[in-house]
Amino acid sequence: MAGAKISATFEINAEAGDMLARIVARYDLPDASKALRILLDFAATDGDWDEIFGTVRCRRCG
Repeated sequence: MAGAKISATFEINAEAGDMLARIVARYDLPDASKALRILLDFAATDGDWDEIFGTVRCRRCG
């Protein structure tokens, strides 16, 4: 059973919003919120946090 959902507001750049839209379309998800929850679940359960957060990956910083 899915956990209780809370309403949250996040600011993301337009590129990230476009990425979520592509994920929604490609995997026939109901909305970007679902895509983001899937990504967060992956990070929480299968992701290597040191690999995810220990490396700076700013594609906009140049």
